[in-house]
Amino acid sequence: MAYERQGETPLDYMPCRYGMSKLLFRGPRRSLSGRYAAFLGGTETYGKFIARPFPSLIETRTGVKCINFGWPNAGIDAFLHDPDVLSAAAGARAVVLQVPPAQNMSNRFYRVHPRRNDRFVEASPMLRAIFNEVDFTEFHFTRHMLSRLRDQSLDRFALVRDELQAAWLARMRLLIERINAPVVLLWLSAHEMRRDAGMPDLIEDPAFVTRGMIKALMPMVRSVVDATASAEAMRAGAQGMVHSDFEATVASELLGPQVHQETAARLGPVIEELVNA
Repeated sequence: MAYERQGETPLDYMPCRYGMSKLLFRGPRRSLSGRYAAFLGGTETYGKFIARPFPSLIETRTGVKCINFGWPNAGIDAFLHDPDVLSAAAGARAVVLQVPPAQNMSNRFYRVHPRRNDRFVEASPMLRAIFNEVDFTEFHFTRHMLSRLRDQSLDRFALVRDELQAAWLARMRLLIERINAPVVLLWLSAHEMRRDAGMPDLIEDPAFVTRGMIKALMPMVRSVVDATASAEAMRAGAQGMVHSDFEATVASELLGPQVHQETAARLGPVIEELVNA
């Protein structure tokens, strides 16, 4: 496993808040005055174990002030219900919205934590009736719970998948409307957009999201940037990440620094044009 240390000092994310938001974003804290681009997304946008995530790289490449509102494992709900983040986004000349997975949000079948959207809170009576043989008290994370349901019955799991896709599309439309600024959708993943989510490998994010779902949002956004990781970047893996031995397994499951470099190269010109228009 490839990893790097910086002596005995862990990576300093310089956590900071904006307004009264309960979310701690990656710092340093930036001024919300003047022209800037806002980046809303999950673990990749935040840059877990990455010394310089793609928003920082884009700022260096373009000179555009890039404010990172990434939040590890964020789903749509974390941003949709945070008025301070939405206010900051509305003041931006461009907002990059990393396409989130569909499993990390509350829906008719289950409820997630309002900020830590990957945390499973409880199943609805409807889901308990569909999977009456499953003990939902043993689950703490959405991925674990959904993997168990998929293994239990593909036919019944299809009902859950369809609900997640429908809820994701409705919630994304609402979020884009509330951002009230030019939005660039960012597909950042180890796999390309697929026509059919099928019964996905839930390790691959954004899980359940299809090409058709992205296409349905295109009339509402300024552009869609496909930053699917190249084979070369995936082979580089965790090389260049900053983490301890204990964190090596977690780091190996994330997109590495070379993917961030590729993303900045693809996204940078789009952001520069929007902000400086």
